Amino acid sequence: MCGRFALNAKVDTIIREFVADGGDFREWTPRYSIAPTQVTPIVRERANPETGEFQRTVDAAIWDFHPAFMKDSKRPNFNTRIETVATNGLWKGAFASSRALFPMRGYFEWTGTAGNKQPHFLHSEDGGLLAAAGIYTARKVDDEWQVSASIITRPARDASGEIHDRMPVFLESTGWDEYLSPDKLDDAGKADMVQLLTVESDRVAGTITSYDVDRKVNNTRTADPADPTLIERVDSAD
Repeated sequence: MCGRFALNAKVDTIIREFVADGGDFREWTPRYSIAPTQVTPIVRERANPETGEFQRTVDAAIWDFHPAFMKDSKRPNFNTRIETVATNGLWKGAFASSRALFPMRGYFEWTGTAGNKQPHFLHSEDGGLLAAAGIYTARKVDDEWQVSASIITRPARDASGEIHDRMPVFLESTGWDEYLSPDKLDDAGKADMVQLLTVESDRVAGTITSYDVDRKVNNTRTADPADPTLIERVDSAD
């Protein structure tokens, strides 16, 4: 799964990295611990209402997929399994035409027993930004449009698989254009897109590495998301 991640890049950096046209999320500041239900930048493409041309932007989204037809729930929907993203009624509509990328520096996973959990920070070998595949939806809340999104996950492999059995589906930059295109996919197109995600994420998985971080990240209530030491390496407790 992916239950926490870090994004310590500013919006201008994200725009440059993902070749986006901008967006309305200028108040974003780097965060070293982002948890479900919190707001995070996503990269998406939509048709410009005036020109009809596709436009790639960086926008704010709540990390908790909540389509208009779904009743409120105390359990957030922040991960979507690649095995069912194209067929499950909750996800398949968004996967057909509302795909997005979650920029992140890396993500956290834990090993150990309850009360003695060791956090690990998983990231790219070169330290660059990662692009996790996601889906998004929008609904009216108090007369304003609220965008929410979920990260697609897959069976973990390589270094990620040594820590947890699931990991985000990461895309190489060569796959961004095809994945972000808002053209609506039919069933065959969705199957092809799942195959693209599988192949791309297989390659990226081999570039992921990890190290131990301080256990203060374990508690979202007390960890300061603006604290850069949350993703600093610490000596292993082993």
